[in-house]
Amino acid sequence: MRRLTFLFAAVAAISLSFLMPVQAQERVFDPVSRSWIKVQLTRDMAAAIAKRKYKRREVRYTGSEEPGTIIIDTGERTLTYVLPKGRAMLYGIGVGREGFTWQGREKITRKAKWPGWTPPAEMRVREAKAGRKIPAYMPGGEDNPLGARALYLGHTLYRIHGTNEDWSIGYQVSSGCIRMFNEDVIDLYDRVAVGAPVVVR
Repeated sequence: MRRLTFLFAAVAAISLSFLMPVQAQERVFDPVSRSWIKVQLTRDMAAAIAKRKYKRREVRYTGSEEPGTIIIDTGERTLTYVLPKGRAMLYGIGVGREGFTWQGREKITRKAKWPGWTPPAEMRVREAKAGRKIPAYMPGGEDNPLGARALYLGHTLYRIHGTNEDWSIGYQVSSGCIRMFNEDVIDLYDRVAVGAPVVVR
């Protein structure tokens, strides 16, 4: 039991940016055997690490964006919501996988609670070619990949939304949308107004 406790603590310190989306093997130091060993990470373990690494917090803000602005840093896997008086809320995110990342400025044009999901036709074709069938429409709910809330970005197909896959926070896994823990997207949803500027870097 002591050895497992040591191992989990060591694994918990590993950055999620080095993990693979499904399962991963990480090389960690086992203080009991005093050797380096490989540990298989399940999605549950990855989710627990993500919850710890990307815990929502209020931070100091020294940038130039106005209060009410959302700043998405895809490299750092963070979303910053600028507050008044040099403060900001910092959240962890999942971002677009290679080939689906993007940068620019948009505005929040719509907000939705427990949104339904209508995958674009090109996504359904792409997923079908990979052997994965996705529905033409999925109603909102706990099993919906958009999670508890969605913030729609301009006239694009992209959204900031929740997820029922906590392990994916910190990863490049989406088709361009920004994922958040459900509890975090609810917090952000309650703070953000329609028309709020969004900066994606």
